[in-house]
Amino acid sequence: MRALLIDDEPLARKELRRLLAVFPEIEVAGEAADADQAREQIAALKPEILFLDVQMPEETGIDLLASLEPPAPLVIFTTAYDEFAVKAFELNALDYLLKPVDPARLAAAIARLRGKPGAEATAGRSPGRDLLTADDKVFVREGDHCWFVPVKQIRLLESEGSYTRVHFEGARPQLFRSLSAMEARLDPKSFFRANRSQIINLDWIDQIEPWFGGGLVVHLKGGAKIELSRRQAQEFREQTSL
Repeated sequence: MRALLIDDEPLARKELRRLLAVFPEIEVAGEAADADQAREQIAALKPEILFLDVQMPEETGIDLLASLEPPAPLVIFTTAYDEFAVKAFELNALDYLLKPVDPARLAAAIARLRGKPGAEATAGRSPGRDLLTADDKVFVREGDHCWFVPVKQIRLLESEGSYTRVHFEGARPQLFRSLSAMEARLDPKSFFRANRSQIINLDWIDQIEPWFGGGLVVHLKGGAKIELSRRQAQEFREQTSL
């Protein structure tokens, strides 16, 4: 399994590389010192697993992971700070290791990695939780307001930083979950990641029109217009065509 080490400290990357050398199934394919380098390496190397530091210059590891187009690689966070653990697991991190990395904890994380069949296919999916079907209902709460919403009524989900705005009927509550975490529970036969910040319910599509550069504009019932890039438009065609 190809791994990418992302950490702004060269010594930390060197130590992690040394610790990983005892695991023959892990091939350290590259290293990156910041989020921009990481994106370049992810695009070039297509790693299955990221060993990702949290505190880095410009963008944190949390920001980097939230920005990746799906399907994202599996992630094991390595950091000196434990206060980011909850947010890491909201983003479906496989594990969260505190520095200095304990060899036994690293071995346990690798064991979890071994237990994930078809790692590429499961990247971004939340382990141990079933996909929601159109007939399921979900409990949604924002402040003092609560809803018990059929999944089929959710027409649009929009990222707002680390939060997600969910559109259904006349309501638009904001949930303390990332769009990637929400996507991990949604059936890809019913929901489509239109772009970095929006997921649409295919059953709510009213009209589709061409857009410049080979993209598409999808009109949802209720009036929302969603732009698909050429890449996402091609994926949309492949997913929905006979």
